[in-house]
Amino acid sequence: MKKVLSIITIIGIIAVMGMFQGCKKATIPELTTVAVTDVTLNSAVSGGTIVADGGEEITEKGVCWGTTANPTIEGGTKTQDGTGSANFTSNIVGLSEGTTYYVRAYATNEVGTAYGNELTFTTDEVTGAVLTTTEVSALTSETAATGGNITDDGGGNITARGVCWGTSPNPTVNKTNDGIGPGAFTSNITGLSDGTVYYYRAYATNSSGTTYGQEYSFITPVTDVDGNVYKTVKIGTQVWMAENLKVTKFNDNSEIANVEDNTLWSGLTSAAYCWYNNDEEYFKPLYGALYNFYAAATTNLCPTGWHVPTDAEFGTLELYLGVLQTEIEIWGWRGTDQGKQLKNTTGWNVDENGTNTSGFAALPGGYRFYGAGTFFQQSALGYWWTSTPNSDISGRYRRLDGNNNAINRGNVENQAGKSIRCIKNL
Repeated sequence: MKKVLSIITIIGIIAVMGMFQGCKKATIPELTTVAVTDVTLNSAVSGGTIVADGGEEITEKGVCWGTTANPTIEGGTKTQDGTGSANFTSNIVGLSEGTTYYVRAYATNEVGTAYGNELTFTTDEVTGAVLTTTEVSALTSETAATGGNITDDGGGNITARGVCWGTSPNPTVNKTNDGIGPGAFTSNITGLSDGTVYYYRAYATNSSGTTYGQEYSFITPVTDVDGNVYKTVKIGTQVWMAENLKVTKFNDNSEIANVEDNTLWSGLTSAAYCWYNNDEEYFKPLYGALYNFYAAATTNLCPTGWHVPTDAEFGTLELYLGVLQTEIEIWGWRGTDQGKQLKNTTGWNVDENGTNTSGFAALPGGYRFYGAGTFFQQSALGYWWTSTPNSDISGRYRRLDGNNNAINRGNVENQAGKSIRCIKNL
């Protein structure tokens, strides 16, 4: 009998416990927020782990986020990642770069919405592009070919690229527009002026702004009326041809007399030119022509915008190179190593080349004797006319010898044949 009562008692207790259990009140779910990963400029990945459903079916779940703490689903920035109690992954999109966000998982059942722990993350930020500048090639008096190579887009889209240039360092205004995206590109600069120093650098633009490659510079050549193209060099404030003149016409396109006969040459009273030993094919490319002073004294021998330098302008060059002011007006040899600075590093006799630290690149073109019209001293010395007369019958010149490092200032009869270097008008 006691055994039966015990069984009845246990059954009663179980039944009562069942009644209490059946009456347990449902609650909101319980969950945690999954760590944020795969953060980019405008997206990230998170999710949630459901610990308990609260006794009711979960009808919506996901993550919500914002730029302030404790984001809620009412804010509208949320994912919807299904129903039920399974863990879930959320893809967060539409973010702004370089921004800190607060995120937490959420789950909703019939009772309400619960949130997981709050986490923060910051989206990636676009940085300036990394690029190099291509050194200039195919240089003319008016154009230049260059470009660049974008090796890193900084995490953003390259929306503009090209090369900018100007006559001052760090150019930004004049520019080419050469497409979009990373990689190498070619730029063609146009509208240049002859004998002008230009600075240039590649640029690339993304959402962070514009960055630049390394800066280079070049000086444009000058072209004469015959189409000969001459290298140029800036020395101090002056811009000189870095090659001897070889034009056969005045810049108004009228012909200059080419006089080969020695007797005719020595009796000239008007402008003329010749090639050393009357050999144009050999001497023209490197040494240029020889002109008498009648040609040098004209105003239209050099390309438009250029002229034959005066005696004073040669003096300015010499002062810049280090000749003393007290020596400038002296006749004969002056200075110390200034002639060596002007002479080219090749082209002179053995052991007589210069350093060419000036960039003038003087070569020994020799001369034509005024008295007999004969040629002398090619490879040993060079003469360059000024446009300054010394008297009615003579003009002033500069002379460089292979065996002398100084600069000679002198004058000679107008019929002498000498080289010419043009200088750009200021």
